Amino acid sequence: MPGFAFERLRRWPDVEAPNLFAADAADRLILDTAAEAGAFDALGDGELVVIGDAYGALTLAAADLGARDIRVHQDALTGTRALAANATTLGLETAYADHDLDAALVAGARVVLLRLPRSLDALAEIAALVARHAHPDVVVFAGGMVKHLTTAMNGVLAESFGSVAASLARQKARVLTVTGARPDAAESLEPWPRRAFDDELGVGVCAHGAAFAGTSVDIGTRFLLTVIDDALPDAQAAIDLGCGTGVIATTLARRRPGIRVLATDQSAAAVASARATAEANGVADRVEVVRDDALGSQPDASADLIVLNPPFHIGSAVHTGIALRMFADAARVLRPGGELWTVWNSHLGYRSALERTVGPTRQIARNAKFTVTASRRPPA
Repeated sequence: MPGFAFERLRRWPDVEAPNLFAADAADRLILDTAAEAGAFDALGDGELVVIGDAYGALTLAAADLGARDIRVHQDALTGTRALAANATTLGLETAYADHDLDAALVAGARVVLLRLPRSLDALAEIAALVARHAHPDVVVFAGGMVKHLTTAMNGVLAESFGSVAASLARQKARVLTVTGARPDAAESLEPWPRRAFDDELGVGVCAHGAAFAGTSVDIGTRFLLTVIDDALPDAQAAIDLGCGTGVIATTLARRRPGIRVLATDQSAAAVASARATAEANGVADRVEVVRDDALGSQPDASADLIVLNPPFHIGSAVHTGIALRMFADAARVLRPGGELWTVWNSHLGYRSALERTVGPTRQIARNAKFTVTASRRPPA
């Protein structure tokens, strides 16, 4: 996209590091492919949708070409906020509007720019939504870095569209041009959120496509739940930090009738999934679910107990930055004497960081892969 100042884009407030970038070759190839196809030439206001635009490269480059009333959906709240900050820097803050992943996002859209999600379920949910509600002649330009693409993505897209054409690779990126929406076929697919029952936990799990682990329960969470009954049994207020599908929050509420749980995640799909999971298990009256960047909206010293299964990847990069931010937020939000119960991959060696950031930390359980620790906030 000649002339657009990609170098001015930042990841902030997401983690920033020398090996983490706000725009890449896939963003540029998606934009160039769409431009070469004439996608922007006669585009009316409100006819462009951008999905999965990590930090605003797609949205803002399109706006720089003159597109307006762009409808945007980003799963990660940090991405939403980074786009807003970058738009302000470039004077393009009025060119777009944020939307949920629903029919209003794509209704009547003629062009969709999509960063391909790594999850096939996330792609399936997006593809079906576009096919059902966008303009019948909608064209989707879906791209990513080759190392993250699989031929299975073509099959997923073909469930809702008649044609999927791959570009040549450029700078290790590739774009799929997707046309021929099949709304009837998309309508016949299993609806979202998907639902399953976990017999071991006795919990129904609901999951939208982009929610981590889907309707299964990841092994770290399952290990944490084997000891969670010992976590401050008298706690009245708990937080499930990075809640995913809400399995921990729902389990706490089911096992402790007197507790109120706040479930928080920056992923829009996780928040929608956790709400559905709480409702499906009859505890929605005691589980509040919010979309937040860690615990940014929570007051100091307001929780007795925080439970956390932190991520250790940022995109495809192994990076501890998110976990360390979560530890710091937990330390701020815990009441004196409150505890952070964390499950983590043992090789990451988080105990010293928890000791420094939160307070005295003891090991609760350990198996071949995971460690569960409890970190106590010192008295004031």
